[in-house]
Amino acid sequence: MNATTSPAPRTGARILVDTLLANGVTRAFGVPGESYLDVLDALADTKVEFVVCRQESGAAMMAEASGKLTGRPGICFVTRGPGSTNASAGVHIAQQDSTPMILFVGQISRSMRGREAFQEVDYRAVFGPLAKWAVEIDEAARIPEIVSRAFRVALQGRPGPVVIALPEDVLSEIAAVPDAPAVEPAETWPGLADMMRLQRLLWAAKRPVMILGGTRWNEKAVAAVTRFAERFDLPVAVSFRRQMLFPADHACFAGDIGFSVNPKLVARLKEADLVILAGGRLGEVPSQGYSLFGIPDPGVPFVHVHADPDELGRVYQPTLAINASSGAFAAALEGVQPPQELAWRAWREAARADYLAWTEEPPANAGPVQMATLVRYLRGLPKDTVICNGAGNFAIWVHRFHRFRAYGTQLAPTSGSMGYGLPAAVAAKIADPARTAVAVCGDGDFLMTGQEFATAVQYGAAIVAVVVDNGMYGTIRMHQEREYPARVFGTTLRNPDFAAYARAFGGFGATVETDAQFVPALDAAFAAGVPAIVHVKLDPEAITPTTSLSALREKALAARPAG
Repeated sequence: MNATTSPAPRTGARILVDTLLANGVTRAFGVPGESYLDVLDALADTKVEFVVCRQESGAAMMAEASGKLTGRPGICFVTRGPGSTNASAGVHIAQQDSTPMILFVGQISRSMRGREAFQEVDYRAVFGPLAKWAVEIDEAARIPEIVSRAFRVALQGRPGPVVIALPEDVLSEIAAVPDAPAVEPAETWPGLADMMRLQRLLWAAKRPVMILGGTRWNEKAVAAVTRFAERFDLPVAVSFRRQMLFPADHACFAGDIGFSVNPKLVARLKEADLVILAGGRLGEVPSQGYSLFGIPDPGVPFVHVHADPDELGRVYQPTLAINASSGAFAAALEGVQPPQELAWRAWREAARADYLAWTEEPPANAGPVQMATLVRYLRGLPKDTVICNGAGNFAIWVHRFHRFRAYGTQLAPTSGSMGYGLPAAVAAKIADPARTAVAVCGDGDFLMTGQEFATAVQYGAAIVAVVVDNGMYGTIRMHQEREYPARVFGTTLRNPDFAAYARAFGGFGATVETDAQFVPALDAAFAAGVPAIVHVKLDPEAITPTTSLSALREKALAARPAG
C-alpha cells in the first residue's frame, strides 16, 4: 500500500488476523468460544493452523512450548471468564520461564462493562501481576498498534507472556487502518569495554565456572558458547531445566543445578573464583534456595549477562553487569581471547569427571520395574528427540541421567507446573512431525492435562507418553513423610488403566509391570505410528533415584524427639 492509498475498511477481527499474518504467525492453539467467533471466522480464510484443544490450560501450555521452541510468541485464543482463568497456568509458566507468548481472550461487549455481565473479568487486574503486560483493546483502529506492541513486549528484554482482551463488539467493529510492519526484537549487544573486562577477569582466574540459563538462545548461540568453552577449557554448568543449552557429551559440560543437584557441583561453584552467569536469573532452584552465593554480595567475582537491565543486580550485585541478549553475548565471545596458559585444565577435568560419575548409570530402585531401563532407552533415541515433562519426582531420573545433546530438545517448566509434559510434546510434534517427541509424566501429572491426548490423536501427532504410575502424588508424599512420617493423608491416587485410556481415544496403549516388558513396550509404542501411552507401574517405594519411601520414613521417625 502506498502513501496515497486509503486502507480498506475491515472488521476488528480481520485487522487482528492480518496483524498476526504480518508477524509470521502460522499456528495458534485454543479452545473455541462465542466471545471471539469473529476471529475464528477470519482465521478460516487463512492458512493459519488453529489447533483445537480440549482445555484452556493445555492450549496455553502448547502455546508456551511453541514459544520455547521457536523463540517467537506462541499464540493462544481462549474465551472469557473460566476460559481465561483455565489458561492462567500456561501464562504463569511463560512468565517464570521467560517465554514469549500472547494470550488472546474474548471479552464482553464494551457497553456491558462494570455490571458483572456473563463471565465478565477485569483482565488487567487478574493478569497484571501474572503477565509481562495485560491490556484490553477499546477500538478496532488500535489493533495493529497494540498487537505490534504485544509482540515487542513478549520478545524484547526478558521475554514473557502478554494477555490481550478482545471485546466482542471491537471484533465486529469496522475500521479503516493500515497494517503495522512485522516486529523484530531489538538485540542488546555487549559493549567492547565489557568484553575486555570479562577477558581480564578470566585471565586473573584460577577456578572459573560458566552457568548458562534463561532464554533468547538459539542453535547458533549455543554453538558459539561451546566454541568459547573449548578455547578456554572452561567448565560449563546449566541452570534448572536448561540442559539443552550445552551438549552433555562435551568434555566441558559439568552438569545442571536443579533439583537433585550433584553435591560436588555445588561445592565446585562455592569454590570458584569467577562465576559467569549468562542469560539466566539464578532463581530459587538453581541457587539452591538462595544459598549458593551471598546476597547481595555473591562473595566471588561474579559476571551477570542478561537482556533485561532490571534483572542485573536484582538479587546478586555483580562485579561485572553486561546488558546483552544471550545470542548477542554468545556472538561477542568470539573476540575474547584466552591467556597464553590456562591455569584451570585440571579444574575442568575434575568437573567433567564428577558429572560423569554422578550421571553414568541410575542405581537400582525398589520393585520389578527399573527406571534405569527408561533412561537407557531415551539415550538411544535420535539426538534431536524432544523430551518433555511436567512436575514430579519421576522427572529426577530424566534430568539427572538423560544426556541432552542438542538445542531445542528439552521442554520442561522451571515453574514446576504439573501437566506440562503431554501438551508440550503435542505442540512439538505438530510443529515438526519428523522429530521424535516423548512426554515423561507422572500419574497425577498426566491427568492434569490428559485430555490433550485427544488433541494428539485428532492431529496425528504421534507422541509417546510414558506415564510413571506409583499411585500417589509422589513429591508431596516425599515431603509428607519427611515432615509427618507415617501420617499419610491426601496424597494417595486411584488411577485408571492408562493403556486402555490411550486405546479409547484411538491411540496405542501398553502396560509395563516388569522390567522385561519395558523395552518391548517402548519399541511397540514408537512403531505404532499413532499417539501412544506406555503405562509404567512403578513401585511406590521408588520415590527418588537414591532413596526409598520406607527409608525416608524411618529416617524421619528416628529424628523425631521421643514421646
